[in-house]
Amino acid sequence: MDDMQIIIDKINDLKKKRNAVILAHNYERGEIQDIADFTGDSLGLSQQAIEQEADVIVFCGVHFMAESAAILSPEKTVLLPEIYAGCPMASMVTADALRTEKKKYPNAAVVCYVNSTAEVKAESDICCTSANAVEVVNSLEEQEILFVPDKNLADYVSRFTTKTIIPWEGYCPTHNQILPEDIIKAKKEHPNAEVLAHPECRREVLDISDKVFSTTGMISYARESDSTEFIIATENGMMHRLRKENPDKSFYMASEFAVCPEMKAINLQTLLQSLEFMQYKITVPDDIQVKARHSLERMLKVKRSR
Repeated sequence: MDDMQIIIDKINDLKKKRNAVILAHNYERGEIQDIADFTGDSLGLSQQAIEQEADVIVFCGVHFMAESAAILSPEKTVLLPEIYAGCPMASMVTADALRTEKKKYPNAAVVCYVNSTAEVKAESDICCTSANAVEVVNSLEEQEILFVPDKNLADYVSRFTTKTIIPWEGYCPTHNQILPEDIIKAKKEHPNAEVLAHPECRREVLDISDKVFSTTGMISYARESDSTEFIIATENGMMHRLRKENPDKSFYMASEFAVCPEMKAINLQTLLQSLEFMQYKITVPDDIQVKARHSLERMLKVKRSR
């Protein structure tokens, strides 16, 4: 038995002992996705966190995702295997800065992308994900929307609403570095491939892509489509699941540099240590939790698109 299999067996044994469930984002390492009980996007995993009967949720993702699980399932112990797994985009907005901005737009509703801290969620009216951002915005009565923190997702949403979108100047570094030249080059190399892009990408990239989807939308479309070749414009962790679930189809990265270091911070060893030592426990102060929970629960009532 090799060392990796020994670690995997220990993780599975501890998971039973702790009555734990392992959730993994689509951008995680392949071996983490394979050992997880559920793999998905931020919204799907948030819902799984609520539905599971487990005592312990081990969230293989980044800090804001584990916070969301802790907010929605306060009676459960939520663990993040790597405490330094953060999100650069989430760090681009703070609660103090948002409070200051809200004063400039007193009539605006604040829509907060889930890629943000609990404190920012608590200052927002409603959260959204890339899968339901358009529906969330259009569900609101307000005509002005202060959208934080992703300017690219805000721009994408602005195409599908009559509301005035006021974007925050944040972005995902991984998606933002995917350039139109990357798509053009990939299309030349794979002329029969469809381009599937994530709405965190720049407008110039979305304009020359065939479809724009959340990660879950990409998975559904790739499975159902008659096409057999796809160029994927998002973080490269998606390639593992797409190839695993569609072995008869071909997938190509739009950019080899689309790698999020934070999403790759968790490995099998850190996952094992998390279960062994019950680390690192993610908690949210009660006052913040109540307000942030309202924003998240309000989001969960809005239907999602693909």
